[in-house]
Amino acid sequence: MGFTHLNEQGEANMVDVTEKAVTQRIARASGRIYMKPETLALIKDNGHKKGDVLQVARIAGIQGAKKCSDLIPLCHPLMLTKVQVDFSFNEADSCINITTLAKLAGQTGVEMEALTAASITALTIFDMCKAVDPGMRISDIKVLEKQGGKSGHFKLSD
Repeated sequence: MGFTHLNEQGEANMVDVTEKAVTQRIARASGRIYMKPETLALIKDNGHKKGDVLQVARIAGIQGAKKCSDLIPLCHPLMLTKVQVDFSFNEADSCINITTLAKLAGQTGVEMEALTAASITALTIFDMCKAVDPGMRISDIKVLEKQGGKSGHFKLSD
């Protein structure tokens, strides 16, 4: 199977989804942001002087998913019906785990929207905390699962 975003001449090409069936499509993605234990405690205790870091990051992640086609040139603009951003603290590794979900009934998948939500969420945490911890590290941005469409169900096996 070739790259769908290239035409026969090798030029950039937005995939034509006109004839694809409308199906329910769901994607889950994740990412992590590592930081100093003191920074993690500051976020967890909502003690940051800029406010509630996770709530701002959650809103940014949702907004990011909605703006995915503005950021990634060949993504289709989508009418998302649900975007969710969740957090869990991993004190042993001094990081915040980010999980996202993007959902719609449409003709193309939502993996890029879920990945964008995870990325923008992590970047927002970094932006809000960089003054106290410039050495934070974002990693492990990945698709965990996708459902719907012709290619069926995919679930990342760890």
